[in-house]
Amino acid sequence: MGIISMVVVGLIAGLIARAIMPGADPMGWIATIILGVVGSFVGGFLASAVLGRSAGNGLEPAGIVGSIIGALIVLAIYRMAKRRSA
Repeated sequence: MGIISMVVVGLIAGLIARAIMPGADPMGWIATIILGVVGSFVGGFLASAVLGRSAGNGLEPAGIVGSIIGALIVLAIYRMAKRRSA
């Protein structure tokens, strides 16, 4: 997956994850893209663990659905960490 396509998928996944999960998230565009890209790797890791696929080094980006699921997980962890520090 190229860098540009990863950024686009990350932006889309981050926006959808923020729209699905209720609550306010004061993030800019860059943070939303990072949320989606990290979510893509989390989704790829979970897919390889659950489906039993062998991922070369354990980290591979997922498709859009896996990216959204991973971004939801990352967003939930981010909110829990933010709540604890406040």
